[in-house]
Amino acid sequence: MLGIRQENKNDYEEVYNVIETAFETAARSDGNEQDLVVALRDSTNFIPELSLVAVQENKIIGYILFTKIVIGEYEELALAPLGILPEYQKRGIGTKLIEESHKIAKNLGYHYSIVLGSDKYYTKFGYIPASQYGIIAPFEVPNEKFMAIKLNDTNKEITGVVKYAKEFGI
Repeated sequence: MLGIRQENKNDYEEVYNVIETAFETAARSDGNEQDLVVALRDSTNFIPELSLVAVQENKIIGYILFTKIVIGEYEELALAPLGILPEYQKRGIGTKLIEESHKIAKNLGYHYSIVLGSDKYYTKFGYIPASQYGIIAPFEVPNEKFMAIKLNDTNKEITGVVKYAKEFGI
């Protein structure tokens, strides 16, 4: 049975291996996603409640991380990375991780999450081109690949160029 829970320090080595393995065959990868997670955990942008693992039979098979970003003057979220071990992909595990983390993010009071990724995948969860919200990437990227989702209603206009955590190297 699949369980989703918050990552803890005892999971770090296994999570590192899951991310490294998950991205070995990814169509788009810079090969350092696992090292980015290590760096983000030590940053002020890390949110422990939004560092989740998918566990099956006491084995970590998936991972998702959301970290703080700034859009205009507001602190919001970036999803990066989401990784599932190859032999467990296409079984809805990523969906469960995204849905659970969105629920937690809403409860924490965040309004938006952004993601750079597959428009065929993330649109299933309500992500749309971030430009439709007035949210702009800080780098050149096809409009359909830089997406955002509104997690909570707000009367505040949250627009502008995204400022990622320095660990992203952007």
